[in-house]
Amino acid sequence: MRICGIICEFNPFHNGHKYLLQRAKELSGCDKILCIMSGSFTQRGDICVSDKFMRARHAILCGADGVIELPATFSVAPAEIFARGAIKILSSIPEVTTLAFGCESAKTDFIKAAILLNEESGQFKTVLSEKLAAGESYIRSYAAAFEACGGEKDLLSRPNNILGIEYAKSILKFKSKIEILPIERIGAEYGDTELKLNFSSASAIRNNPNNPLIKDNLPDCVFAGFKDFSEENNRFEELLRFKLLQSASENLQKIYGCNEGLENKLISSAFLPFGEIIESATARRYSASRIKRILCANLLDLYSNDCESYLQSSLYIKPLAAKKDDAQMLSALAKSEFPVIMKQRNLKDLNPTAQKCFKTDENSYKIWNFIAKQPESGFDYVKFI
Repeated sequence: MRICGIICEFNPFHNGHKYLLQRAKELSGCDKILCIMSGSFTQRGDICVSDKFMRARHAILCGADGVIELPATFSVAPAEIFARGAIKILSSIPEVTTLAFGCESAKTDFIKAAILLNEESGQFKTVLSEKLAAGESYIRSYAAAFEACGGEKDLLSRPNNILGIEYAKSILKFKSKIEILPIERIGAEYGDTELKLNFSSASAIRNNPNNPLIKDNLPDCVFAGFKDFSEENNRFEELLRFKLLQSASENLQKIYGCNEGLENKLISSAFLPFGEIIESATARRYSASRIKRILCANLLDLYSNDCESYLQSSLYIKPLAAKKDDAQMLSALAKSEFPVIMKQRNLKDLNPTAQKCFKTDENSYKIWNFIAKQPESGFDYVKFI
């Protein structure tokens, strides 16, 4: 059996995601689609607008055959770490032969670009250093160095292209046999805040929960339970501020991307309203997404040294949802070199490092439930659809 993997957040699951699953199945020729999905918080430092089991259910109802959880330590991390964690886990499953992802430039040679970036020649490092010294953001500096070494000018200016390259870099790093399948996005651009007729971005959908156009942008199963999450988001932002007020600079420095005095800048602004904290810390070198991600990682106690140890360790496969009676998918997951966590008793199969990683997932889900005021059921294992 051949499985096509998809790395995702589904926050929320929308028509564009359904299109991606359909095209991945058609173009890959694979027998099954397996999604590895962020649990409760995202790579941009946002809280997910619905429960991870509900989002996994939506994926199954709309074309996926299985959904496993991307550990929180990778979910709330820079693109490179987000990609590396997901590829590490997918590569542990022998029957995952393809990785499909949406992007702005499907005809791009992502592997060639990844090789160029992995090499980081002397010229690359020189241009990168010069741009950073001139006050440019890391993203702009990195793109300029890439172009100076022969890379496509606009490739690193588009968010999904950037993730695609990071996936390719990680595949090369792990010497994985997974082949990549870029699929051209349709409809709105990533992060576009304006609602479209049928294919809006997840950001636009989250920001306009009461607009009548929402119904046309979501599969029926998603729309049936979709609600305004702004109250919960406000609680989330207040919790981020509260945690920041309690934080020491040495702890903030342990978080990816929080360095060069940024930790002190954040602490000094902790008494400001949340929007002003983001605005005061955002500069040419720091994007708003980076600041939000740092604050979210701080709330969840996700530190870079721990994450690096997880990347070096045997981890686990944590299924969230699968089709009923799909013995093939469960059999494929069981072939992973990592233990499959189907029930609590499976936790004994994890090494101490993996157990520590798993506890961050449990903690993240508890915090999500607290913010969403959703009673904890005590159940955090696979659900069959």
